[in-house]
Amino acid sequence: MSWLGKFLGGTFGFMMGGPLGAILGASLGHQLDMGMGGLESDSHQGFNQGDQHRVQMAFFTATFSVMGHIAKADGTVSPSEIKLARRVMDEMMLSGELRETAIKLFDQGKSPDFPLTEALTQFRKECARRNNLIRMFLDIQVQAAFADGTLDPEEENVLLKICQILKISRFEFQHIKMQAQAQQRFHQQGQPYSGHSQNNLADAYSVLGISENASDTELKKAYRRLMSQNHPDKLVAKGLPEEMMTVAKKKTQKIAKAYELIRESRKK
Repeated sequence: MSWLGKFLGGTFGFMMGGPLGAILGASLGHQLDMGMGGLESDSHQGFNQGDQHRVQMAFFTATFSVMGHIAKADGTVSPSEIKLARRVMDEMMLSGELRETAIKLFDQGKSPDFPLTEALTQFRKECARRNNLIRMFLDIQVQAAFADGTLDPEEENVLLKICQILKISRFEFQHIKMQAQAQQRFHQQGQPYSGHSQNNLADAYSVLGISENASDTELKKAYRRLMSQNHPDKLVAKGLPEEMMTVAKKKTQKIAKAYELIRESRKK
């Protein structure tokens, strides 16, 4: 049975008993696997296949439920926020039961009694020290918050609370927020990085997280660091659901385009 079977079992537990119920449901699925194919290690030491299934399930569950919670933070879920959630599902090519599960998780997150602190505390524990995976999760949530073109104070407060629970500094949050704003403008333009206008260049520098005064060496270093942090294969190896590889690939494509635009502008 794939991680999908474990996830569906975890979702049942999540809806019945909160975030800990999700892990319990996934554990039940895991035990069914053991009955079919022999005992598997349940140890958290190392990074065995069982651990990866748990991380994938936790990432998927947290992604869509927290996305729904942020969308509802300002009191109203806008069409743009729903569209972004669907776009993420489309990029993951979700269909059937898994897509239905993602929608249910999104709806669960909109509930006024959604256990954000408990859910994210468990998510951080499942991810352990996989910081790039946690950062990817936050990046998706910030993008979701900007889906309607603005970041409302209520949404920002929720994001700051998320950062606090996930042990992400305010400085790091501001950096991710700046990148999200730049990416949002690219999406609205439809043809990101077309031409060498000052606005495009400024956004490109924001995507790489450096100033326009950065040296060529600093530029290359920032580019390589971001490509390494967001490399789809590396993220999947750490527990990113394989269905989310397209999301990671699009991010690395934006990073690469930003880098190329800056390099071309400096040749003049």
